[in-house]
Amino acid sequence: MPELPEVDALVSFLRAKVVGDFITRADIGELSILKTADPPLDAISGLEISGVSRVGKALIVEFDGLELVCRFARAGWLVWHDVVPTGPVKMGKGPLGLRIHLASGAGFDLSEAGTKKNAAVSLVSDRAEVPAIDKAGPDALSIEADEFTSALAGSTSRIKTVLEDQELIAGIGNAYSDEILHAAKLSPFAPASGVEAPALLETVREVLGRARETLVELPPEKVKAAKKRRLRVHGRTGKTCPVCGATIAEVSFADKSLQYCPGCQTGGKKLSDRRMDRLLK
Repeated sequence: MPELPEVDALVSFLRAKVVGDFITRADIGELSILKTADPPLDAISGLEISGVSRVGKALIVEFDGLELVCRFARAGWLVWHDVVPTGPVKMGKGPLGLRIHLASGAGFDLSEAGTKKNAAVSLVSDRAEVPAIDKAGPDALSIEADEFTSALAGSTSRIKTVLEDQELIAGIGNAYSDEILHAAKLSPFAPASGVEAPALLETVREVLGRARETLVELPPEKVKAAKKRRLRVHGRTGKTCPVCGATIAEVSFADKSLQYCPGCQTGGKKLSDRRMDRLLK
């Protein structure tokens, strides 16, 4: 799923491309992507795009009096077209969820690969009408030290869970929480309340800040590959840690997995992989 650095890259790209342009048409490719009915989606036809912004991991396209809130799912992304394809959009066929046509002839798609369709688009007069936006915690790159400390100290969860909780800290997902904990030399299973908050916050800012600087000038089609090249542990199970040389390990859950370095983060110990444990019984 796109996280703070990638969505900031999309925001930067779209601001330069679409602000001041007008919507001519919006085509739905996957009915489940649209989460609101009033106002109808065609209400944006003819409107000028006044801005593009981000809240947490959500991309927001702004108009005068309306906002299109786009929340990417795990396999979701934005595809830019200098010239929008002219063929008809076939409902439920392929990854296309929503296609936006602009007066300039350009446009963009919100897409989602795979069979599970969890991406969400909401057209609202105020972004706070979208519960995920209304409940979003402070942004991970601007959260104050006291807010970050309170989020950790007041939790009974593991530190990875807290970093990914969008109501506590907005913008961090599975990939960057793995990267942050690796850089901080913390086990993903460490109790959040016992973590030294100021030091971890500095690492959060360093990891996300460096990623953002790398990605923010790139076009959408290059962002995901550039992100992957920067990752040290996430998605690299079985490979060598670039810091200590240990073999990167994984813990699998029902719908996702996390990666970590036993050498850097857990004193050489392997964390229990509960899915594999069940298979071995």
